[in-house]
Amino acid sequence: MPTIAHFYGIIIVMYLRDKEHNPPHVHAITQEYDAPFSLKTGELIEGVFPKKAASMVKEFILINQKELEDMWESGVYRKLPPLD
Repeated sequence: MPTIAHFYGIIIVMYLRDKEHNPPHVHAITQEYDAPFSLKTGELIEGVFPKKAASMVKEFILINQKELEDMWESGVYRKLPPLD
């Protein structure tokens, strides 16, 4: 479970084993929540996540969309800068 970024108590991870399952996504994890977010839209795919934190995750995804999609396709990850 490679950690892509960490900001405001939110950890962004991408499971790369056999590209997990579609649609392409990352997981946002806090102490209480773990939810998948779409790389295409930045939206929560399923489950629940605090509204303010979800908006930060969406912002992060949209800022880094190309890099995240490249990671999903290549299976090679790298750390990305956190939100400021």
